[in-house]
Amino acid sequence: MASTLRFLHSASAQDAALADPSLLGVLAFSQEPSSVSAPLLQITTAYNDASLELWLGKGKTISGNSGDISYRHDGEYLFGTLHIDEPLGGSIPPLQQATESAYRQIFTLMASLGYPVSLRFWNYIADINAVTHGLERYRQFNLGRQEAYLASGREIKDDLPAACALGIDQGPLSIAFLAGRTPGLPIENPRQISAYDYPQDYGPRSPTFSRAYLLPQAGLLLISGTASIVGHKTVHAGDVRAQTRETLANLQAVITAANQHLPGIEPKHLACRVYIRNAEDRSAITQEIERIWGADIQASFVRADICRADLLLEIEATADRNAALNAS
Repeated sequence: MASTLRFLHSASAQDAALADPSLLGVLAFSQEPSSVSAPLLQITTAYNDASLELWLGKGKTISGNSGDISYRHDGEYLFGTLHIDEPLGGSIPPLQQATESAYRQIFTLMASLGYPVSLRFWNYIADINAVTHGLERYRQFNLGRQEAYLASGREIKDDLPAACALGIDQGPLSIAFLAGRTPGLPIENPRQISAYDYPQDYGPRSPTFSRAYLLPQAGLLLISGTASIVGHKTVHAGDVRAQTRETLANLQAVITAANQHLPGIEPKHLACRVYIRNAEDRSAITQEIERIWGADIQASFVRADICRADLLLEIEATADRNAALNAS
């Protein structure tokens, strides 16, 4: 069956797919401003590979705006982006307020347009590891996110989307999301405790996401930001090579779990984004990836802070199993 959802990674701002009428949205990692008509989330840091991640449906799209959200949908999938400033004042931490507002808006839009299934979220947060209002900002984000889930009557342990949350130097809370009409399968990692079951050592509310989300009908595996965590604990603190190896082991575990439902996905099919805390670690990380998975892995690098201060890298990935089979 032909995929009804496609993704493309490109290093060119002139990619012909930007003019495709089925284009749903774009994530741009570039120091140069990107100009596209589709919903755009642009992340600009002091160091990153210039790259575009394009999400395309099967037919013509409808565009719109709702509150802070810019969106497009095609009858099967909805893609949206929003940037929301943290409010001034109030007894609730501003980031928590902004996060709850953002997610409430997203869930309201999903319901009004008839896309009830959240598939993938990308979250970018200024100063993610800083402590303000007595709580680390990533934990403030988790509070706001889960409050929105609960207020919207959504589950906080079942059927959760894939997601990432990374730290940027400055700017508003920036979120991109992908939703659909047909449920897929959330995938967990047997080497790790599910994030939604983390103990309160990691904050008053647990992170609300699955390790990956499988879309069998599209042949896509959407893998959340993955790091050097076993059980619920960070391992190999301070050792970037060991953290890279552990991260790859976790990615392999997720792929193996997904293959129980949709066989044929391999590491070589992944398009990876590698978030690194320290730009000088790129060479060591690349060497470990190539040693374990080979030199042909598609990977772009972005300088970002990871959600835990002791994590040196995080890798998110997408696998298009149908495209890989057609190419073989």
